Amino acid sequence: MKVRRDPRVPLTTAAGLGAVAVVVALVTGGSAPVVTAIAGVVTGLLAAISLIMAASRVVPAHRRQPGAWRWMAAGSLTWLLGVGVRPVADGTPFVLTFADLLLLVGSVLLAIGCGLSVKPPAFTRGVIRQAADAYLGAASVFTVAWVAVLGPAFRKAEDTGAFFVALALPVVCLLATCAITPAVAASRSGNRVVGLTGVGVLTAITVAEMATALARLDGDTAPLAAGLVVPAMLLVLAVAPWVQEDRPARPLPAALTAATPLVLVAAATLVATLYAIGSSHDAALVVVAASVVLVLLGRLFVLLVETAGMRRLVDVGEQQLRRLAENTGDVVLVCDPGGVIQEVGPGLETTYGYRPEDLTCRPIFDYIHPEDLPAVQALLDRMTDEDDGPEQEGGTRISCRFRASDGTWRPTESVAARHVRDDDLVLVTIRDLSDQVALRNQVTHLTFHDGVTGLPNRAYFEERARDVLSRRGAGGTAVIFLDLDGFTSVNDSVGHASGDHLLGQAARRLRSAVRADDTLARWGGDEFAVLLEGGASGGADAQTAIDLAERLVRAVSNEPFRVADRDVALTASVGVAFAEEDLPPGDLLRNADVAMSRAKELGGRRVEVFATHMHADVLRRLEIASDLQRALLENQFAIEYQPVVDLATSRVTAVEALVRWWRGSTFVPPEQFLGPAEDTGIIVPLSEWILREACREVAAWRASSWDIGLALNLSARQIMAPRFVETVAEALSESGLPASALTLEVIEEMLVEDAGEMISRLSELRTLGVRLAIDDFGTGYASLAFLRQLPVDMIKIDPSFVSGLGRDDTLTLLTKTIVQLGNDLGLIVVAEGIERPEQLDLLRKMGCTRGQGYLVARPMTARGVDSLMPTTTLQNTA
Repeated sequence: MKVRRDPRVPLTTAAGLGAVAVVVALVTGGSAPVVTAIAGVVTGLLAAISLIMAASRVVPAHRRQPGAWRWMAAGSLTWLLGVGVRPVADGTPFVLTFADLLLLVGSVLLAIGCGLSVKPPAFTRGVIRQAADAYLGAASVFTVAWVAVLGPAFRKAEDTGAFFVALALPVVCLLATCAITPAVAASRSGNRVVGLTGVGVLTAITVAEMATALARLDGDTAPLAAGLVVPAMLLVLAVAPWVQEDRPARPLPAALTAATPLVLVAAATLVATLYAIGSSHDAALVVVAASVVLVLLGRLFVLLVETAGMRRLVDVGEQQLRRLAENTGDVVLVCDPGGVIQEVGPGLETTYGYRPEDLTCRPIFDYIHPEDLPAVQALLDRMTDEDDGPEQEGGTRISCRFRASDGTWRPTESVAARHVRDDDLVLVTIRDLSDQVALRNQVTHLTFHDGVTGLPNRAYFEERARDVLSRRGAGGTAVIFLDLDGFTSVNDSVGHASGDHLLGQAARRLRSAVRADDTLARWGGDEFAVLLEGGASGGADAQTAIDLAERLVRAVSNEPFRVADRDVALTASVGVAFAEEDLPPGDLLRNADVAMSRAKELGGRRVEVFATHMHADVLRRLEIASDLQRALLENQFAIEYQPVVDLATSRVTAVEALVRWWRGSTFVPPEQFLGPAEDTGIIVPLSEWILREACREVAAWRASSWDIGLALNLSARQIMAPRFVETVAEALSESGLPASALTLEVIEEMLVEDAGEMISRLSELRTLGVRLAIDDFGTGYASLAFLRQLPVDMIKIDPSFVSGLGRDDTLTLLTKTIVQLGNDLGLIVVAEGIERPEQLDLLRKMGCTRGQGYLVARPMTARGVDSLMPTTTLQNTA
């Protein structure tokens, strides 16, 4: 354990050694000047060292005063030099010696250090007044000293000039002591002990030098006791910086310190009067007394000037307060104890429309709202009660409504206080708060209402749901969530301003469909929420909620919206959730949102009632989404290939890459994780990995003289990725697979959702030499139009058409039409989902050239594809 050394220990030891040195000097017969010199040098050195150490971060920072203590240390060193050379200098014939000058400089430095220990420094506290007080105090002390000691010595002195020269040093020390003592005594500094000890050192120097001067005039040496006073005080000064103060020092009252010079003057005047009665005329005392009178007159003049300045400041402050009251719009009234208005300040007519004479001599209660009147009456009664404590002097605030001249009630904040001139009057300040209240109401409305539709917002709806469930419980409470299907395309096509206009129209339709007691709110974006309050949730009440949900769907879907000079047809997906016992409000809102999402997944324009399995499906979807990133990092994905064959020759012409996920030993079907992967963006790095791996594998097969192609499905998020085209080019370059051997497939819905950007990206791929195919052809919205805009090489017939071949004449006809269309356009037609022999026969008769399905070949690993490799080179007719 590390032990911290206390710096006071070596100082105490050194002080003890100094005292021992003085004792030894006395015992060995040293003279008084020598003993005084030794004691002064030792103690002065100790004080200087102590102050320098204390100023160098040895003591806590809040008590450290490095500047002041260094000045005092310099004074101690200078003083000890003077004391050290004094025994030698006293042998000279001069009254004042070089040693006396060093002592004088040291005393002045000590005085400066003491003055700097005050915050603010003593030298900045009114120089003229401080100098006058210093002179008054010094003159008073000098007068008393003259009567007691100096007068008799003066009368015995042979040389009056030498007498006053000898007193120069103690008089200067006296002036310095009187100059700084009041400021140090009234100081609030962190460590006042050092400053007060410094004053004690100066006082000791004054006394010692006075005794030395009188001894010199008598031709003798100063007594030893007088010489040891200063060393003793220097020892105290050496210890003072290390004194710990448990609590802040309490300064002397300012009035006491200011009156001290006058008290000293009074005491000196009394002593001088008694002295003058019992002795002969003394010219020196008369001079001192006259100077004191002159200084007092000077101080009185300064006091008058300061008082006049303060009076001007008071007048200016009063004018500023009046202008401030006028500029702030506050109205000031002076009332008597009965509430009768006696005086009216400016601003009344501007703020409330009254002229001052309209209110004068009328009760203030006539203008206070009746509901606020009792509180105002009670306040005035308290303000005029003589027994009230001083807490009423600062005024009391009260909010009330004041009637304006137009009859409106204005909200105000009033302050009532006793009048400064007459305690029987009450000063009432009225501030109009109409603008603040209106602004607060507006902010409150904006906080809980939507700015686009004017409906309550999500915060209000959540608070309302909590309040309803806490008061009425679960009985009959239901929440309906509604989402506008296809609203995103409105913003993209006609702009957000027109989209906001459509939301306003939808809000008006929904408001007309709900009941008066229901709460309709805009939840956010294109979603709305309805809170139903009623009886039990069973039977007719549940049916009422479902009927309302269907009515909301019809309100949105029956008629198109008129936006930007065009008709926009939208539908709505609605979810309904019913409150249950102990079901938190947040869970009820979540259930309605889940049901709405389920309705949207099922195609929209429908109502779904929340069921427990829906939440489980959402949780499972979230769990899958959270595991996808880890699965990608841990290489849990694999690729299987489904062959595409030439229906005429049964030759494998290409393979379609399909991703598989094995989460541990559990197989996750693609339909369960591809959606979450698309939503979370994992589909982009996953598709990039599939592309690189499949290109590498197919390139290896082609290197074995097998002319085989690769087909790969693209997601919308993958195509819109920033570096998608560059990624395809890099995969082809790294694997060595020719661009013509790669066919990228997109579904028609992707082309419809963002046609411009999507076609632009696919056209860039086409320039690379990559082939394009439209997957699930016939299930989209604008297939023929996009066949014209985007040059494609292949169309793939959706399995829903192929499944009806030979069983459904309509599907058979549609399939035949699609095959004929593709052949006429020069496109390769691939039929998906071939599972029965009759389907294969009909497709061959229709002229379909390619096909894939479980009847032709199931998806297989790369090793399974190796087994299909022909032994001879085949030409790919694709």
